Amino acid sequence: MRAIRAATTALLGAAALALAAPAALAADGAPATDRRVARAKAPGDFVVSPSVVAPGGRLTLSAPGCASTATATAGIFDTATIAPGATVTATVDADAKRGAVYTVLFNCTGGVQDTVALTISGAPTATPTISATILAPPRGVRGGLGGSMAPSTTELAAGGALVLAAACGTAYVVRRRRSGAGRRH
Repeated sequence: MRAIRAATTALLGAAALALAAPAALAADGAPATDRRVARAKAPGDFVVSPSVVAPGGRLTLSAPGCASTATATAGIFDTATIAPGATVTATVDADAKRGAVYTVLFNCTGGVQDTVALTISGAPTATPTISATILAPPRGVRGGLGGSMAPSTTELAAGGALVLAAACGTAYVVRRRRSGAGRRH
């Protein structure tokens, strides 16, 4: 009867470890928000988001296909330097021609080049006439960090060490009970 309980306990522990391992190994757990960014991984893949922007608007540039530093240039924003795996925000010139399609030229340090089309929206964007006033609370909020911080590598390593210690302890107890050590009859 005890052997069945020990086997069940070992199986439940192994299942819990197997279910927790992917979460512990995840880099940051945040999925890519733009599907184009998620699938753009081959050399020469470049992303301009959004693909339609108003004059004076902001856009995000990324070069997931570059293993080295990349630059993005167009006649309607300043040249942007993109570090490997990073994104850069650029501001479109306010005098960009509405309805026009501009070419954004990406250059990787290794010689890979590609272009992406960027369209300037035809309708003017509404400007807010009322500005928002932000009032700070008189005293700080009494709360923890909650979900505002991702787990650090140290925390993940400590959690893994605790799981490993629990598994070793369980194995020790099961082995000791099986051998009958310490029993008095």
